Amino acid sequence: MKILVLNGPNLNLLGLRETEIYGDVSMDEYLGYLREHFSGHEILYVQSNHEGDLIDTLHQHGFTVEGIVINPGAYTHTSIAIRDAIASISTPVVEVHISDIYSREEFRHYSYIKDVCVHQIIGQGLEGYKQGIQLLLERNSA
Repeated sequence: MKILVLNGPNLNLLGLRETEIYGDVSMDEYLGYLREHFSGHEILYVQSNHEGDLIDTLHQHGFTVEGIVINPGAYTHTSIAIRDAIASISTPVVEVHISDIYSREEFRHYSYIKDVCVHQIIGQGLEGYKQGIQLLLERNSA
């Protein structure tokens, strides 16, 4: 199975940025773990700080991969365009957030993409990505 992990703005700074919230492991390090753990599957990875790039990536892969795990970062709370891109593709998408967005600042409590995703995983740290991939694998084998 081929799965895309798609990260939004500022997630290129994982391991460096606000480690008390996001931890001290970089996404590159964690991707190595994911690829080893799911060695029978292909894990693609894209990160962008630009909304249009995220939309283009969803369009590019949204009909060819079997699943997408997305952490749109702050665009979760602002981007109807990313919501519409997810709604327009056929690939199932799992929304992941490293922190619990519902226990943080009030402006983070609303997700524009939640209703067009098959599942939302919050507050599980980087393990949320693993849980999202596992969920997609289970859906695909059902």
